[in-house]
Amino acid sequence: MSDTPPSGFKPYTAAPWPVSQPKSGTPLKEGAKVNDFETLSKLRHALRTPLNQIIGYTEMLMESAEEHASTNLLRDLKKIHTAGGQLLALLNDALAPWKIETGKIDLIAMRREMIVPLNSVIGFSELSGEDPKIAAIPGVADDLKKIRQAARNLFALIEGETDLGDIAAHSLSSNLGSAAEAVLGSIPTPTTRTAPFFDFLGVEKSQLATGRILVVDDDAMNREMLSRRLQKMGYKIREAENGNRALDELKQRPFDLVLLDIIMPELDGFRTLEFMKTDPMLRHVPVIMLTALDEVESTVRCIEAGAEDYVPKPFNPVILRARINASLEKKRLRDQEQAALLQLQSERTKSERLLLNVLPQAIADRLKQGERTIVDSFHECTVVFADIVGFTQIVAKYSPSRTVQLLNELFSAFDRIAETHRLEKIKTIGDSYMMVGGVPTALPEHAAACAQASLEMLENLRTFNRRYQIDWAVRIGMNSGPVIGGIIGTKKFAYDLWGETVNIASRMESHGQPWRIQLTDSTRKLLGDKFKTEERGVIEIKNAEPMRVFHLSSPV
Repeated sequence: MSDTPPSGFKPYTAAPWPVSQPKSGTPLKEGAKVNDFETLSKLRHALRTPLNQIIGYTEMLMESAEEHASTNLLRDLKKIHTAGGQLLALLNDALAPWKIETGKIDLIAMRREMIVPLNSVIGFSELSGEDPKIAAIPGVADDLKKIRQAARNLFALIEGETDLGDIAAHSLSSNLGSAAEAVLGSIPTPTTRTAPFFDFLGVEKSQLATGRILVVDDDAMNREMLSRRLQKMGYKIREAENGNRALDELKQRPFDLVLLDIIMPELDGFRTLEFMKTDPMLRHVPVIMLTALDEVESTVRCIEAGAEDYVPKPFNPVILRARINASLEKKRLRDQEQAALLQLQSERTKSERLLLNVLPQAIADRLKQGERTIVDSFHECTVVFADIVGFTQIVAKYSPSRTVQLLNELFSAFDRIAETHRLEKIKTIGDSYMMVGGVPTALPEHAAACAQASLEMLENLRTFNRRYQIDWAVRIGMNSGPVIGGIIGTKKFAYDLWGETVNIASRMESHGQPWRIQLTDSTRKLLGDKFKTEERGVIEIKNAEPMRVFHLSSPV
C-alpha cells in the first residue's frame, strides 16, 4: 500500500475560516479572542485530548499487529502514527505557551496544516478496518473505531464546530490516561520494528513491573488506554472517574501509586491531592500528576501540595515509566522503613516487658535513663515471704512438668494480687515467693496492703486446691522496717533487698505454721486496729533474740 490514499478515499475538507489572520483582540467566534490566555490554554488542552487518544490506540494496535504478524496492519498503523506525530508537532508549535502569552497565535495556519495528516489518520484507519483479515484480529476493529472517533473530535475542534466558549464549561480533562502520553507519547515510529514491543520499551516480559496503581481521569477513553498499557507492563490497575471516587477507592483498598488528572468535575486533581495529603492514612501514597496544563504555576502548586512528581502531556513513555518506578521504589522504601520501625517498636516493647518482669518500673526507668549503679535506702516498708509447705514431697509426687505447671499458675495468681495492691514482687526462689510494700515506690499504707494481699493469697490457694483436688499449704511471714534496695549483677542483673528487716521477715515465714500469716510486733503496730491479730507468744529466732510474734486473722 502506498503512502498516497487510494481511490475511494474520502478526505475531510475544512470549512473556510477567515482569510486574514485575526489580530490581537479579534473574535475567533463569539466570546473567544486570540489574546484570551485562559481560553487558548484550554483550547490547547482540548486539542491534545483526541490527539493523545489517536497516538495511544495506534501504539497499542501496533503491538497487537506485531503479536499477530499482520504486516499490512502494521504498515498502515505506522502511517497513522506518523500522521499523529505530525499533528502533535503542529499543535505544540502553534499553541506553545510563549506564543499564547505573547498573543502570537496563527490559528488559521495551524488549522490548514492539520487537515492533511488528519485525513490520513481517518483514511488509513477506515481502510484497515475494511480488511477482513485485519478485522478478524481481536479488538482491532473497536480500537480503529476509537481512532477515527478521536480524529473526528479533533476535526470538530479545529473547524470551530465546538464553540471555544464551551471549553471552559466542558470537562476537557487533562487526560493522564492516554497510552500515547503514558507510555509511548512522543517516541517517533521506527522505520523497522523487528524487536518485540516490550524490548522496544526496555522491558522484558519476564521482568514485568509490580504495584497497585489507581488511574484517576474523567475521560473514559484515556483511562482505558492508560490502564491497558500499564496492565501489559504488569501493574495492577483500578480506575476512578473523579476525585471523590478516587478517595473512596483509596479508603477501601491499598494502593502503591496514584496517577491523578488535574481538571475533573466534582472534585479536581488539586483538591483530591490536598485531601490525600491531609489524611494520615493516605498521605504516604505517592501521587504523580498528569496533565496538559504545563504552566509553571500548576507545577509549583502540585509539588507544594505534596505530589511526588508532575508530568506534562505529551510525555516520553520511557521517562514516565522511570518516574513511576522511582515513585514505587520510594513507596517500597517508606513501607520497609515503617515496617522496620514497627518491628523495632515491637522488639522494644518485648524488651521492656521482659525488663519489667525482672525489675520494678521505677528501677527500669532509671536504667533506661543511663544510671549504672542503683542503691537506695528505705526507712519504712513491709516485707512478705510465702513458702509452700512440704514442697519436697510434692515434687516427688508429681511429674516435673506438672509440678512446674501448678507452681507457675499459683505464683501467677500471687503476682496479680501483688499488682492489685501496688506491691512489688521481688523474686521467687524455688517454692518461696517474696514481695514488698513501699519499695521502690513509697506506699503510705504498706503494712495494710501487705496484710490484705497475704489474706487473699491464702484464699486463692484454697480455691486452687479445690480446682485441682490437691492439698497444698503455705506459710506466710511479714516484717516491717528499713531496708536497702538495689541492682546486683551486670549481665544477668536483678533487683533485691538487704537488711535485718528482710532476714526477720524470712524467719517469720520459716518459723510459722501452715495456713497462718505470722508477723512481728513492728508490723502489728503499723496495722493498728484495721486488722484482727492474735498473739502467738515469744519464739526463738535463729541468729536473733527471742521475739514476740502474732498471727493475722482478718480485716476488722
